[in-house]
Amino acid sequence: MLKVLTYNIHKGFSPGNRRFILHKIKSALQSTNADIIFLQEIQGKHTENAKLINNWPDNSQFEFLADEIWPHHAYGKNAIYSQGHHGNAILSKMPFSKYENINVSYMKSASRSLLHGVIHHSGTQEPLHVICVHLGLFSFERQRQLIKLVNRIEEFIPHNEPLIIAGDFNDWMGRAEKYLCRELELSDAFKSVQGKLARTFPAWMPVLPMDRIYTRGLKVTHCQRLHEHHQDYSRDHSREYSNEHNWAALSDHLPLVAEFDFK
Repeated sequence: MLKVLTYNIHKGFSPGNRRFILHKIKSALQSTNADIIFLQEIQGKHTENAKLINNWPDNSQFEFLADEIWPHHAYGKNAIYSQGHHGNAILSKMPFSKYENINVSYMKSASRSLLHGVIHHSGTQEPLHVICVHLGLFSFERQRQLIKLVNRIEEFIPHNEPLIIAGDFNDWMGRAEKYLCRELELSDAFKSVQGKLARTFPAWMPVLPMDRIYTRGLKVTHCQRLHEHHQDYSRDHSREYSNEHNWAALSDHLPLVAEFDFK
């Protein structure tokens, strides 16, 4: 079995940027014991916050979160500015054989990238491809980024090698869903189990299906949205995750967690 989680952590701040809660996010992530975690809006460096916030970690946010459970990690910068940078990260219990950050920015004011890693898992002889994404806010921007994503996969990932794409797609209209499933024969993990896309934004009253976990070459056995009352959204109550964390207070997005078997 392979367990993965995707989460937009809002740079470690609570909704509305009222409190810095990266330590609580770390505890919540550790409670899931996921094998691979896809993170968006993760701060690689911020010199001003490091001075102003007492419990700002000494290392990068992805290194801080990965500590103790995920010895292997990859990070790709999305946005670079005078105080530092933020982007996407993948935390893994298994080593990467390689990874690459692919720039898919359409506008300088909204930098975006795809973080593509290759992991060797004992459950399969084929390499496992993992891609962390955070697509743009505008439809025309996402269309071009999706084309680049499809081209990347078609060129570098053989169809027989298992693939997981996860992240914040900003796709509340479902257009990316139709395009990716048609072009790449992907399936959405949550939709495969629950029959519809997961509503993950805003976290305190989720109405928009922004976050996704897509797969090809793996069998989805379970998928759910983590929430303070997430038992309401899981048909398989025997496999619910710990309810001790109020996920709705940790970020403006809710995380998704999925379990897979290798075919």
